[in-house]
Amino acid sequence: MNSILTKTVKIKSETDRLILKTIYDGNPLSRADIVRQTRLTAPTVSATVSRLIKAGLLKESDPVTQGRGKPATQICLIDEAFLVIGVDISNREFQGSIFDIRGQSLHIAKIMVDYDDPDSIFPSLLQLIDGLIAKVDELERPLLGIGIGTPGLLNINDGSVQIAINLGWFEFPLKAKIASKYNVPVYVFNDSQAAALGQYTFDNKDKRQNMVVIKVGRGISAGIILDGEIYSGSHFGASEIGHLKIVEDSTLCQCGHYGCLEAVASSTALVKQTKALGMISENPFNSEEQITTEDVITAFHEGQEGIVEIVENAGRYIGRAIASFVSILNIPNIVIAGSLSRLGPQFLNSIRIELEMRALENLVVKTDLSLSSLGQEIVMQGAASIILHQELGVI
Repeated sequence: MNSILTKTVKIKSETDRLILKTIYDGNPLSRADIVRQTRLTAPTVSATVSRLIKAGLLKESDPVTQGRGKPATQICLIDEAFLVIGVDISNREFQGSIFDIRGQSLHIAKIMVDYDDPDSIFPSLLQLIDGLIAKVDELERPLLGIGIGTPGLLNINDGSVQIAINLGWFEFPLKAKIASKYNVPVYVFNDSQAAALGQYTFDNKDKRQNMVVIKVGRGISAGIILDGEIYSGSHFGASEIGHLKIVEDSTLCQCGHYGCLEAVASSTALVKQTKALGMISENPFNSEEQITTEDVITAFHEGQEGIVEIVENAGRYIGRAIASFVSILNIPNIVIAGSLSRLGPQFLNSIRIELEMRALENLVVKTDLSLSSLGQEIVMQGAASIILHQELGVI
């Protein structure tokens, strides 16, 4: 086993975790600052800080004058003391990143997978992780663990994927397989739940405790955070809004039903509709061309006739689904993430218009509907945040 992988650490002591989080939030702080903020005794803080310095998590910096007293030595977190791997397998291009304990990406790797060859998908994931771990070796820092955001319905308790249609996985023990190969802590979440954790942790200046992140890409799902915790539902399916029947439509979804949100408003659906448009109009796209999501986004921003209508219709369908969250859960913070968030404010406005038509006005006016600023790293960042919470307790 690689030497870097054996240097894992989990901070189990509640005192250690409290002090680490206090420094993480207020970096840098003096020992006296830590005593005041944690209400621990000075000897306890001193001993714990010394131990964490020896462990390579903290360091002392130059003294800072505070009031009339002697300048106080500052205690700082070493951002690259440990590394975290976050992986996003929700799209045809799997991607993974190495993060420091502040959530800053140090290295990104990607690999294309073939959905038409399900047997090749898991080996491709291992190839991606192997490359990331090789880079961890180069950086010569201990690895805290691996977090993975996966599409589909999964059992959070054991990290198994109950069903992921695009990947061809059914009752697939993803966490167990990864953990047995790499011998490090592994955490697996639904990709939208990982996205919600990324949003909550790294793009939440107001420290909002309740939010829904709608991830709109090849699939559509929702990550729900209530009182600062992910809500998964009794059978782990609280995120699966992509298979709500939104329209009385003949469009067949991969799940076998018709008119699902994912079938009419995902990036795959928009590409299909754009191709169909090329068959019946003077749309610049030929129906035989290899049209991509990027092509659709570009055409929408250019205001190309037909494409704008397709995108705005998708926005309205998503608005119908969001009205359910506003009406049932009364969650005031709704964030749109995923590849289609790059459609921008006009797309967001089409969602808002439909929301206003389908939910109580008094609730809608108190709902903040926005686009995530985290871009394509949101799932990877969320997957990394799970490790930072579980292994270090800093977030």
